[in-house]
Amino acid sequence: MEDCFIEVKGLWKTFHNKKESVPVLKGIDLEVKKGEIYGIVGFSGAGKSTLVRCINRLEEPDAGMVRIGDKIVTSLNKKELDLQRSKIGMIFQQFNLFDSMTVYENIAYPLRVKKWKKEDIHRRIDELLDLVGLADKKDAYPGQLSGGQKQRVGIARALANEPDVLLSDEATSALDPQTTVSVLDLIKEINQKLGLTIILITHELEVIRYTCSRVAVMENGELLEKGSVREIFENPQCETAKNFISVYNKLRSSGWDG
Repeated sequence: MEDCFIEVKGLWKTFHNKKESVPVLKGIDLEVKKGEIYGIVGFSGAGKSTLVRCINRLEEPDAGMVRIGDKIVTSLNKKELDLQRSKIGMIFQQFNLFDSMTVYENIAYPLRVKKWKKEDIHRRIDELLDLVGLADKKDAYPGQLSGGQKQRVGIARALANEPDVLLSDEATSALDPQTTVSVLDLIKEINQKLGLTIILITHELEVIRYTCSRVAVMENGELLEKGSVREIFENPQCETAKNFISVYNKLRSSGWDG
């Protein structure tokens, strides 16, 4: 694919417990263009989070290949992987902030791990707080923030190391509809301003429609359908996509807003 920046080929992952082995990813193939916001939608248990965690090797795939830019992520040694991960930001559903640290300290944490100079950390955090609209919250603690503000801190921290890729794992699922829109607007602004390639996983079809250019539908560890958001909405092919569209349309027609 032209301008393909993230490529996943034949990705398999199985979880093992005492009683059984459970295949979670079953030969995933995926291509994401540089600078796009690509959505992956699926019901709970589809394997979405595992896929994202295999892309940055927080989970080790059993087989297959992941490439980001000119780096084969699945072939990197530990030192190379640590360096690569600094170029992959990740935002989470539950924010993953340190409650005992201020907003400043939370964002500074990955920079201190990478041994940035103190003055460079100050400069970078000021830039990020301006970007996410929290310049007045530098000295606040997470417990003093709303859910939307916490997620903005999480986004700022994910951007701290100037990544090329942003992985969003159900980042708006814990937020109310109005806050969800404001966070999605921020993600779109970041994509446009910084040119980041973003993979956004969610079980909320309205999030995909509002934010993404293309989408893959995931069920039971497989990508069943891929295409433009418009194609999937107007002419879904697989049963999972049809079910998503049916629920989405019923909620819209009922006036439900979350």
